[in-house]
Amino acid sequence: MENCTLKSLPVGIQTFEKIVEQDHLYIDKTEYIYKMLKFSSYIFLSRPRRFGKSLLVSTLQAYFEGRRKLFKGLYIDHVEKEWIAYPVIRLDMSMAKHLGKEELERMLLYIIEQNERRYGLTSTLIDPNLRLANLIQELHTLTGKKVVVLIDEYDAPLLDVVHEKERLPQLRQVMRNFFSPLKASDPHLQFLFITGITKFSQLSIFTELNNLKNISMNPEFAAVCGISVEEVQTQMADYLQAFAQSKQKSPQEILDSLKRQYDGYHFTWPSPDIFNPFSLLNSLQDKQIKSYWFETGTPTFLIEKLKEYQVLPSMLKPTWVMAPDFDAPTENMSSIMPLLYQAGYFTIKEYDEISDLYLLNLPNNEIRIGLMQSLLPNFVQTDAMQGNTTIGLMNKALQQEQLDEMLRLLQSYLLTVPQCDNTNYEGHYQQLLYVIFSLLGRYVDVEVRTSDGRVDMVMNSGKALYLFELKLNHTAEAAMKQINLKDYPARFALSGLPVIKVGINFDMKRHTLSDWSIEK
Repeated sequence: MENCTLKSLPVGIQTFEKIVEQDHLYIDKTEYIYKMLKFSSYIFLSRPRRFGKSLLVSTLQAYFEGRRKLFKGLYIDHVEKEWIAYPVIRLDMSMAKHLGKEELERMLLYIIEQNERRYGLTSTLIDPNLRLANLIQELHTLTGKKVVVLIDEYDAPLLDVVHEKERLPQLRQVMRNFFSPLKASDPHLQFLFITGITKFSQLSIFTELNNLKNISMNPEFAAVCGISVEEVQTQMADYLQAFAQSKQKSPQEILDSLKRQYDGYHFTWPSPDIFNPFSLLNSLQDKQIKSYWFETGTPTFLIEKLKEYQVLPSMLKPTWVMAPDFDAPTENMSSIMPLLYQAGYFTIKEYDEISDLYLLNLPNNEIRIGLMQSLLPNFVQTDAMQGNTTIGLMNKALQQEQLDEMLRLLQSYLLTVPQCDNTNYEGHYQQLLYVIFSLLGRYVDVEVRTSDGRVDMVMNSGKALYLFELKLNHTAEAAMKQINLKDYPARFALSGLPVIKVGINFDMKRHTLSDWSIEK
């Protein structure tokens, strides 16, 4: 198959019109749009960043503007008969990031002015909320048709200050005032659609919109954003084939690799498996498996929140919770879970109907490795290139089951000074090893219970189970003695894998391994 026969992939393109007119591949989501229009006239949808929310808004804009030619051959072209052109106000809040209070108010005026110009209108009102109310009413009067309001990334002005106690209330009040006319504008509105990442303003910004339907966890719209496995296998089969040929592998092998790296999202239950669309499209275009989503931005606000809630790396593991514990406003959250879920770092993996509990976990390798790379600087300070090289060599040694060599590399790696206020306790090094082993792509757990105690750490390499006992300013011999005395290996006798005992002693002054012992 020649790549030139394939449509180009819409990497980074968020405009429906551009995708269609430039003949890029478009994954048909118009069936979900048609269902949405029948479901409610006031809709809110939460999805992580770069999951196709802006493209969905752009597609809705083209539909409500009556641009039927753009939808030729798509699902909605066959079922929609009227194709009425409505006046559309599109408010793209991504333009209002990283701003102070006064700057945000000026930007809101600019966004409204852009919409006014599209319809040849002007206004002298200086309050953004009054300007929005006036625009809605004037468009209704001018066109004789009710107005469609599309708000994209409503929470963008607030995300960067979500951990700031002083600035967040100020900016939130600005946004609350701006959106306040929407309730009173009901007689003039045909449709209102709001997207965002978090739900924190669901209570404080859109309080008066009691008719706003949240479809974020509605199974009927599970795949409205993102790309499902079925869509990959049908609408993107040729791209899988091209990728497979370039690597001399089968399409199924490539699909399995893509699933491990980018798949695994579920925003409700039941739900099809959903790929991160940004990473998937980049991967198919480059024919490489890389961490694209994390490369587009370091989750600074998330790292700050993890620190605030004292979340250790080993706590980022499968967790059973009720829906109100994660599908909740982030401004009032009592744990990190709502932010982890809504921002796309955790997702639904299972649901138990009897207990009404959801199992949340990291969705895929890209998120797990990206998070651990972001957390690693909290434990060691090192040259980035040197660190990446060392981790690569450690990975090679571990793949070859050369644990002694891997620990020698780790010893050198940890000679850098830890970036931690308190490194004189065993738990610091336990979490450090957890992060490093996770970066190496190994399943690892801490404080694993046995009949006579707890194993500090268990690591599954796929070929063997490694049981780690960690000591601080003692000896590796003492660590190994504890493993044998409490017979930790007996707990894993039925695992089907060889069990390898590892005793490690850390030197608190040098902040690295002083000695270790390995026994099969």
